[in-house]
Amino acid sequence: MATAELCDLGIGELGRRYRARGLSPVDVAAAHLARIEQVDKTLSSFLTVTPDRALADARAAEVAIRRGDAGPLAGVPVAYKDLYATRGVRTTAGSALLADWVPDHDAACVSRLQQAGMVMLGKLTTHEFAFGIQFPGHRFLPARNPWDLDHIPGGSSSGSGAALAAGLTVGALGSDTGGSIRGPAAFCGIVGLKPTSGRVSRAGVVTLSWTLDHTGPMARTVEDCALMLQALAGHDPADPASSREQPVPDYAAGLGSGVRGLRVGVPREYFFHDVKPEVADAFESAMGTLRRLGAEVRDVRIPSIWAAPAFMVIMLTEAFAYHARDLRERPELYGEVVREKLMAGALFTGDEYVQAQRLRARLREDMHRVLGDVDVLATPTTPGTAPAFSAVLDPNFPFARSNMAPFNMAGLPALALPCGFAPSGLPISLQLAGRPFDEATVLRAGHAYEQATEWHRRRPPI
Repeated sequence: MATAELCDLGIGELGRRYRARGLSPVDVAAAHLARIEQVDKTLSSFLTVTPDRALADARAAEVAIRRGDAGPLAGVPVAYKDLYATRGVRTTAGSALLADWVPDHDAACVSRLQQAGMVMLGKLTTHEFAFGIQFPGHRFLPARNPWDLDHIPGGSSSGSGAALAAGLTVGALGSDTGGSIRGPAAFCGIVGLKPTSGRVSRAGVVTLSWTLDHTGPMARTVEDCALMLQALAGHDPADPASSREQPVPDYAAGLGSGVRGLRVGVPREYFFHDVKPEVADAFESAMGTLRRLGAEVRDVRIPSIWAAPAFMVIMLTEAFAYHARDLRERPELYGEVVREKLMAGALFTGDEYVQAQRLRARLREDMHRVLGDVDVLATPTTPGTAPAFSAVLDPNFPFARSNMAPFNMAGLPALALPCGFAPSGLPISLQLAGRPFDEATVLRAGHAYEQATEWHRRRPPI
């Protein structure tokens, strides 16, 4: 099988072929390493490649598979956003401040995927400290969008989105404070899941905002995200915010149950502001598909949705608190624009932060109430397709209102998956969100839509 064909297989298919002894994890790892060597010179999706580690992991997985006690992730290549601590492997958080940091421990998510037998290919490019974008002159090159190299792949899990779309890895981990899993998924035409707050441990992941950060899987299909979530989910004593009470269901078990009778709510207020016509058309077509599959689709209203901009007050205040000492003592090691944006968090007062949290609580309550009447919410993931670097590298480029951040504010599970392509050839994405800890329903709805369409099968011309 050619390298490109090997690198296009998903987690489920790889597992089936491994168990049938039709494919070797070592061959698959070698194929991905070869493709990284060939393709990533133009994408810059990897900050660090770990070929020796990958081949050692693959050999160990092969032994486990032959022994018959390997799980569904064994032998599957994965790469980690460079916010995740990896023992003995450089972890930079995309910043000159941590350019030479080699942790002596693994992040909890890394440990869980390694225990599941996944094969570590390396560390993926991230926007500096998961915030902003790498401007010219920064220590590390920015990742590029494989659908069009002149356009961004989204952020801050930029390398994760680019590498998956280009077939450089099968699975990846991202982090999501206001859309950093779903944004790259949307712009790169892949699938990304932000789980419920507390569903997946954040221990060992460099912080942007303590109360908004989420960790989660990214892949090319909903099924692959479900299989990765199975290994990631569950309480972690090292993360006091991780849930102790909620059981972990079998996320893959109900994927094929369909959406007949499922109630889908469309909150048009706020989420459709400034949506581009091609995105609106793709979204309405997706709703038509869900209706044909048996779902009930109707408009709903979230009364306090316009409180969502309070997100910026919370995020910036918490980000400044995390970075305050280094900003005072080593400001020159931050990118100029990122440094200025982080320092803006010092301008908010304590009462402004408290009021923002009160607005957040109201938004969370309203979202929970609406989700009492419907099973999932559906919106465009982003109002438009990936913008060009020439636009976003302007230091005055404004923060666009985010369709993703409200679900960080409420802590709800939210999935991004492809639902079309613009005339430019860039991907368009659908966002599905659900009740707390009900990732299973969100994944089921996403899988049903995905299987009824062909968007997830398209590959960039790279």
